Amino acid sequence: MSSPQNLFVTCAPGIEPFLDAELEALRISKRERQVGGVSFEGGWGDVWRANLELRTAIRVLSRVGRFRARDADELYRGAMKVDWSRFLGPESTIAVRGQARDSALDHTLFVAQRVKDAICDQERERTGARPSVDKSSPSLRIHAHIYRDRCTLSVDTSGDSLHRRGWREIQGRAPLSESLAAALLMASGWDRRQPLLDPFCGSGTFLVEGAWMATDRAPGLERSFAFEGWPGHDAGAFSALREKLRARVKPLGKRVIWGADSDREVVEAAEHNIERAGLSESVRVEVADARSFSPRHGWNAQVLTNPPFGERVGEERRLVKVYEGFGDALCEHATGFKVSLLSGNPSLARCLGLPNPKEWMDIMNGALACRLLSWQL
Repeated sequence: MSSPQNLFVTCAPGIEPFLDAELEALRISKRERQVGGVSFEGGWGDVWRANLELRTAIRVLSRVGRFRARDADELYRGAMKVDWSRFLGPESTIAVRGQARDSALDHTLFVAQRVKDAICDQERERTGARPSVDKSSPSLRIHAHIYRDRCTLSVDTSGDSLHRRGWREIQGRAPLSESLAAALLMASGWDRRQPLLDPFCGSGTFLVEGAWMATDRAPGLERSFAFEGWPGHDAGAFSALREKLRARVKPLGKRVIWGADSDREVVEAAEHNIERAGLSESVRVEVADARSFSPRHGWNAQVLTNPPFGERVGEERRLVKVYEGFGDALCEHATGFKVSLLSGNPSLARCLGLPNPKEWMDIMNGALACRLLSWQL
């Protein structure tokens, strides 16, 4: 794969500004913010750094072909022109995902099948064997996107989604993705030095992501990536970069990151995840009801939390009392704090009894439309 490459980093809807800011911090220029991600041109070093260091990203895609595809034959011929040997070894497996809009070819499964046929036929001509299909954990993921009869083929350099950092072994009932949690930490305005408090900590996602941000730990430091298995990968240079990022990690020191939950089993799960993230000596969690929230961590803390929304039948009525009590505790004990709360239920958020939020931001938490509400108390 020659340099520069046409790259596209995907993210959750609404997160594009934070992803763009991260790429700017990595000194990656010629960026273009788009719906669902940010595109840019870069070399292998940029691919490596994006996969290792971006906190809000989901995947880093590299465009390998772009051509007209008005029918199945044009799609097949275009896919055959790509040199797939750059990504496939003797034991490689593949998976193709198709997307189509406003095009003659509008059946996504057929688009994926036709691209797969081209890849397999090319490899059979080159090596005498066809690569196997593995939809769950392939060596090479290919994205085929057709819009107005033009096809863009991209390979996924990441492999598993980048939100999978490797630390979360136990998930809560409604887990927040690590990449979304990182974006919400950025959106809250937390400066990475203030105490960070989460009184509805769940599996500990805000706590771990916040601690890794504060210690400058790259989120992809201990995981693997698809490009590491591709022919020609410079393992020595990539290993040197990884070691450089490891050496950059600094201790949390006296900075406070604290969480609580009223369910002891949930707290035990959070403790397990925090230990796996290497933070058991510096991040604290305890069993406590948010209605008795009485922080002992300075006057200017950042409260960032994702309380339950009442998704189950009959649960909302019980949560009204929880929100009312939590709001009372904030008013009494959190003067001078900034409070940011992810809300998926506006009526429950109003039960806090706080004035209109100073700031708010619409965001998607999976398929659920949410809003990040922020107050300066």
